[in-house]
Amino acid sequence: MPTDSLQLNVFPEVLGIRLATVCAQIKSWQRDDLLLIDIIQGAAVSALFTQNTFCAAPVTLARKHLRCGEVRALLINAGNANAATGMRGLADTQATCNAVAQVLGINAEQVMPFSTGVIGEYLPLMQMLDAIPRAAAQLASKHWPQAARAIMTTDTIAKIASRNLEIKGTACTIAGIAKGSGMIRPNMATMLAFVATDAAISQPLLDKLMNEAVAVSFNRISVDGDCSTNDACVLIASGAMGAVIEDEQSIEYQQLKAKLLEIYIELAKGIVSDGEGASKLVTIQVNNATSSEEAFKVAYKVGESPLVKTALYASDPNWGRLIMAIGNSGIDNLKIDKVAVYLDDIPVVKAGERADSYSEEMGLRVFKQEAFTITVDLNRGDSCEHIWSCDLSHEYVTINAEYRS
Repeated sequence: MPTDSLQLNVFPEVLGIRLATVCAQIKSWQRDDLLLIDIIQGAAVSALFTQNTFCAAPVTLARKHLRCGEVRALLINAGNANAATGMRGLADTQATCNAVAQVLGINAEQVMPFSTGVIGEYLPLMQMLDAIPRAAAQLASKHWPQAARAIMTTDTIAKIASRNLEIKGTACTIAGIAKGSGMIRPNMATMLAFVATDAAISQPLLDKLMNEAVAVSFNRISVDGDCSTNDACVLIASGAMGAVIEDEQSIEYQQLKAKLLEIYIELAKGIVSDGEGASKLVTIQVNNATSSEEAFKVAYKVGESPLVKTALYASDPNWGRLIMAIGNSGIDNLKIDKVAVYLDDIPVVKAGERADSYSEEMGLRVFKQEAFTITVDLNRGDSCEHIWSCDLSHEYVTINAEYRS
């Protein structure tokens, strides 16, 4: 469904952030698969990680290094998750951090590692150790598009976004990249996402921004309902432009927050649009629930139902699958005679049964679109929530059946 139209020479730079990508041949491919990000001294860094108990070695070490103090570098590899690899996995990850520290002249505890790819295989450590100095020699602030491509695994397009804004008379930039296509139903963030600004933000405000941005973006997406062992999201404020934001009530903070949310949502929707084999981006909107938790419960049940998702792929407006999913969402005392369902603005179900005005042709017109909204009105409260999901195709099965081949 998506197309990759990156313009390598026009993407804005974030001062205080340098990036480089190289080919470490982590898998049997001939493309860049290792990304090094160098962060200016004094920058603030915030991060969120997967809640999957079987978290990968790099997640364990990245969490530890974040707590140690100032983060100065990120190292990301594609093609190998380094998950379920025991003590060797941790030792290999530490060795890569040591190598980055040596070439950048920093401490190993200032390096945060990230991996994505196949679970249960050891890193090709020697290849990575050989690639790290080559990456360090190429660091430059212009390499955001290359970085977006280097972290891809089953993605078909690079996910990248940027915004410009003025803070206290100073022009600032926000840029972000993400990867993710399958094993997507994060409990905190996406598969991997890295966002940076050259504005200066206090650490408490940066952490607050991170949590608020993730809540309205990466925590509202699902491709297949599975939360990865390697999910991570990092937000960096380099402070290189000197436009300091310390007050969350200030106009500057609100302006920055608005632009940041735009980037997070754009990246999150890009991941769902590029879901493995996906051809449709579908918003599941649940209105008038008794609580946000109840609304999300219904939204995810509809958005993750294999029967609903295959109907989406077939452009088959089989609304019976929608009410099946609603009824299976586990809501207590649901009054089905109050439930209404809409496809975009077309009423399909009213008072728990087919709307008199609805026709199959109406539903077909909506289901043939690449993007549309399914709205469920429970008519039992005042809470409203939404998520983004996609269809389930033959290609999804093929991609995952052949993932390790």
